[in-house]
Amino acid sequence: MKRSERLVDMTKFLMERPHTLIALPFFAKRYGAAKSSISEDLAILKHTLASNEDGILETVAGAAGGVRYIPFLGQKPAEKYLKDLAGRIQDSSRILPGGFVYLSDILGRPYDLEMIGKLIATRYAYANIEAVMTVETKGISLANAVASYLNVPAVTARKRSKVTEGATVSVNYMSSSTSRVAKMELPTRALGKDTNVLIVDDFMKGGGTLDGMRQLVKEFDCQVAGVCVLCETEYEEERKIKDYVSLVNIDQIDSEKEIILAQPGNFLTRTNFDRF
Repeated sequence: MKRSERLVDMTKFLMERPHTLIALPFFAKRYGAAKSSISEDLAILKHTLASNEDGILETVAGAAGGVRYIPFLGQKPAEKYLKDLAGRIQDSSRILPGGFVYLSDILGRPYDLEMIGKLIATRYAYANIEAVMTVETKGISLANAVASYLNVPAVTARKRSKVTEGATVSVNYMSSSTSRVAKMELPTRALGKDTNVLIVDDFMKGGGTLDGMRQLVKEFDCQVAGVCVLCETEYEEERKIKDYVSLVNIDQIDSEKEIILAQPGNFLTRTNFDRF
């Protein structure tokens, strides 16, 4: 196999298995090449990813070592995308009753899901995330996108359990959007004890739903390793969640004047991009 062909196949293999350690002898046997040649190939791939700020190739020394691909966006591409996303969210036609914003088209577009998933995976690339959790329904595609880049399971809390999920654990929480007590449930098999969980959702006002998920994680004797939302909006009262990361901050929603003002959230200031 020519080096160019080997590089293409190796890149595809690694990107399909993010955060997975692959031993160098595996590649040597796969391509019928010397370990020195494989090491040279990996050096080329590592340099290319770093130059494009579109991923990290880590090498681990020793007998049990190898190489793994970490999905990771650099600060420049992250800032460029978030500014573009915030600009699109400012479209006044997105205003919904109750101070909400229409985001379904963004969460249904493959390119946006890919970028959003990779951005969140970048922020938590080294946080030892073992599961990504959300609540039905808008956050499901978002959680799946993030989980695929972190290479961990995605779990979904539901407002009403399904018979196909078996026994569940439920919590009551105060919904910030309706100011009512609501309930969410999660199958007992969804999380193992001491799992590090990343909570994600599409939209946050007062943080009531996110707080409900946080309570649910604790019911499983697990840890909340992070909370991240696609969009946050201004909220007059005190939020139930204070430690969180947001990709977009919606400063103003004026239904009468048909105005939405948005800008990149705290993601850029709360992410360490110094990994390349």
